[in-house]
Amino acid sequence: MTMKHYDKHFNIALDGPSGAGKSTIAKALAKNLGIIYLDTGAMYRGLAYVAVKRGLDVTDEEQIKPLLKDLDMRIITGDVQQIIVNGENVTPYIREHYVSKAASDISALPSVRIKLVELQREIAKKDSVVLDGRDIGTYVLPDAEYKFYVTATPEERAKRRFLQLSEKGTDVPPYEKVLADIAERDYNDSHRSFAPLKQAEDAVLLDTTNMSIDEVVNFVLNILERK
Repeated sequence: MTMKHYDKHFNIALDGPSGAGKSTIAKALAKNLGIIYLDTGAMYRGLAYVAVKRGLDVTDEEQIKPLLKDLDMRIITGDVQQIIVNGENVTPYIREHYVSKAASDISALPSVRIKLVELQREIAKKDSVVLDGRDIGTYVLPDAEYKFYVTATPEERAKRRFLQLSEKGTDVPPYEKVLADIAERDYNDSHRSFAPLKQAEDAVLLDTTNMSIDEVVNFVLNILERK
């Protein structure tokens, strides 16, 4: 199914835990709808990568604040979104396993979220976009026209992440480690004091555990058509 909405401005918010398939779904929706996909998670990963590279403690807000003050982050949209931080294209490095944990930690800092949300809102105000993350529908874009909460069982999400890492040929931790990290990140994301992960009251719940990407995308497009 293909839909095109070039004649109006609208935003789609996809929230959910790590490994639920949000990014893949968001990319497919953007392509079908002819709008921009903004990978908000990649923005946090890019910042986390730079912080770790500088030897900063990503859980210490006082160490991170100076980094935010001089932050120059540019997003280049296209088939593969590119994240440029302070002149460096960090895109090739932000999917490393250690960056995932660092991104979860740094995203819990209020000053970090305030800074990056400003950038995300600016983009969404100018263009129709699909955004995926942890708090898009609840905090970043509470007035988004379409909201979905995308999830899957922890075991299924760990399996997907393990296969993703294996395909890349990088240092692959054992499946049990990936599952443990998924559980830890779920807890951290849902229990952080500022803009925690949760389903927006007006979001459609979408469990992707036993669904293919095509099935999920068609489900979402059907809902958009009906609205």
